Amino acid sequence: MTRVYADHGATTGTDPRVLDAMLPFFSEKYGNASSVHQWGQEARAAVDVAREQIAAGIDAKPAEIVFTSGATESDNFAIFGAAYANEANGRHVVTSSIEHHALLESCRFLESRGWEVTYLPVDSHGVVDPDDVRRSIRKDTVLVSIMHANNEIGTIERITEIGRIAKEQGVLMHTDAAQTLGIVPVHVDDLSVDLLSMSAHKRYGPKGVGALYIRKGANVSRVQHGGSHERNRRGGTENVPAIVGFGKAMQIAFASMGEEGPRLARMRDALVDVFSRIDGAHLNGHPSRRLPGNVNFSFEGVDSESILMALDFQGVAASSGSACTSGSLEPSHVLAAIGRPPHIAAGTIRLSLGRWNTLEDVAYLSRVVPEVITSLRGASRPVSPARG
Repeated sequence: MTRVYADHGATTGTDPRVLDAMLPFFSEKYGNASSVHQWGQEARAAVDVAREQIAAGIDAKPAEIVFTSGATESDNFAIFGAAYANEANGRHVVTSSIEHHALLESCRFLESRGWEVTYLPVDSHGVVDPDDVRRSIRKDTVLVSIMHANNEIGTIERITEIGRIAKEQGVLMHTDAAQTLGIVPVHVDDLSVDLLSMSAHKRYGPKGVGALYIRKGANVSRVQHGGSHERNRRGGTENVPAIVGFGKAMQIAFASMGEEGPRLARMRDALVDVFSRIDGAHLNGHPSRRLPGNVNFSFEGVDSESILMALDFQGVAASSGSACTSGSLEPSHVLAAIGRPPHIAAGTIRLSLGRWNTLEDVAYLSRVVPEVITSLRGASRPVSPARG
């Protein structure tokens, strides 16, 4: 049976080269990176190498990289750390309506504590207007947080322009780059960001490890208290094997990005071309400013759960959107924000291609997905060929 994994936006398999780099730190080089003896210093040296590998890829300084348990913690760290440290200057945050729940729930928590949050709208492609950001910044604004690329529909935001606006206004700028790191250029100075969230498992590294870039001089409080780990930024013993794997995964991704991104984009575009010909098919997200491997469509007359079950039966792994909310029966907040009505949003699937997908996989998906949609519609009423 043919098997095609097309859910890389949810997670990726650990690259064998990454696993090889990690293994010694489970059983041979198992020292605590804060210990002064040679076992500890061996672990410390490995953590420092990983910090350098990640920093080099985003044009940051190694001291500006703080390791976390993943992008969710990094988002929380950015929001709460910036808010608490700058509370004397104001209690207002600007974000967008299509952020990841790790960001939105953090903002809602702040609101429950008396903060004000402005949730900016997006256009029909999921793009935040930089002018909306400019208009939303007030004297009491302490942080702007707009994701680099949306995890569901793949739209890449105009972070360079937004970051410059925040900088001009003297406001801290954060972006969640979990989906873009290692597949499209992510340079902190070009983006004009002060804070940037990262994750390993989206780019063939281990789960449970990420990082937050904190620009030198940015006023950000620690939110996890304990020891003086991570230059007194985050308490807790470093997860050395995972950090080593993160660094190795990023080193590989940064080296291959120039070839991998265009390769995935070509396969993505081939699928978009095929799916666009299906009656009642709607492409979600920007047609060109999108993640190289992201293909997100809504199909009229069918529902996501049925499509995904049928595809799974055919050996295809896909999703209906964010893996973090896959168990929810509520419509995607992202699709609602771009104006998809519930009856269309209900038939949405996301295919996200990755490192080991091939042209043969694309050919299989090009055949199976239309067959599944046609089969599920069965003898139901004709569907309008209108596309969006």
